[in-house]
Amino acid sequence: MSELPYDALLVLSFGGPDKPDDVMPFLENVTRGRGIPRERLESVAEHYYHFGGKSPINEQNLALIDSIREELARQGLELPVYFGNRNWHPLLPDTLRQMSEDGVKKALAFFTSAFSSYSGCRQYRENVIQARAEVGEQAPEVDKLRAFWNHPGFLEPMADSMREVYAQLNPENTAVLFTAHSIPNSMADNCRYQQQLEEACRIVAERAGVASFELDYQSRSGSPHVPWLEPDVCDRIRELATEGKTDMVVLPIGFISDHMEVLYDLDTEALELCQELGVRLHRLPTVGAHPQFVSMIVELVKERCGLQTEKRALGSSGPSHDVCPSNCCLPRKG
Repeated sequence: MSELPYDALLVLSFGGPDKPDDVMPFLENVTRGRGIPRERLESVAEHYYHFGGKSPINEQNLALIDSIREELARQGLELPVYFGNRNWHPLLPDTLRQMSEDGVKKALAFFTSAFSSYSGCRQYRENVIQARAEVGEQAPEVDKLRAFWNHPGFLEPMADSMREVYAQLNPENTAVLFTAHSIPNSMADNCRYQQQLEEACRIVAERAGVASFELDYQSRSGSPHVPWLEPDVCDRIRELATEGKTDMVVLPIGFISDHMEVLYDLDTEALELCQELGVRLHRLPTVGAHPQFVSMIVELVKERCGLQTEKRALGSSGPSHDVCPSNCCLPRKG
């Protein structure tokens, strides 16, 4: 095989604390410059302390990276894989510094966020620019892989799991709820986050044989006076229970792994609410390190390396762009 035009693959993610002492410094990193009150941080910290002060996200990403390495090797692609985070160790500047020391000149980056928004895409690109400036002239160039929100390797595993669970339930008594992280309306107004989510939900529901479904949101933060995307999933569970629904099928389509928002907001808060209301919660898994998802990541690498011309995508929107426009995903001002 001819030499690849890239020297490495960088998996870039959000990060999370590894022990109780990490929790507050991590949250301070996440919210730096946003003026979040200390008491709000302490409230969110309790979510992490509930699980021993450790987020599962780093171990989940390391498991994904191991699977990516195996798939690259299986396909005969010699491409080292590095791991960097926005908010906790291994921090992105440290990773880029290590890549430089290892001789990496040009790398591809996989962002662990499927949908387009400021926080899910543009901010990561800004993080790369800032980290490269911190490392200096020797920092490798970094090109982002295209957004994968409508790629079959992302959507089909979720459709399969929904089909399996839904087939065992009575549709008359069942509500199907897709969830994603809420974002401020000012952020949603200048990106395709909501539209992409709506189409992704439709594709998964159709493939799973589900006629009636809805998109809800979770994990909102910030001032209650600032409008964010709604409705909240727990509010909807409560309303649907009063309408006679006895089974809630919940798929966190906006996340790629079962990290803290999923474990706390769904597996803890939503589950406790369902138990209180006397309804059953069927929480479906995220893609994690599913073989189809891992193969998709390698497929995206092959696209950018010129080893595959077909760009697969489900639905009517087509594949996302390789290079983001300069003005995309900028939050609305004022």
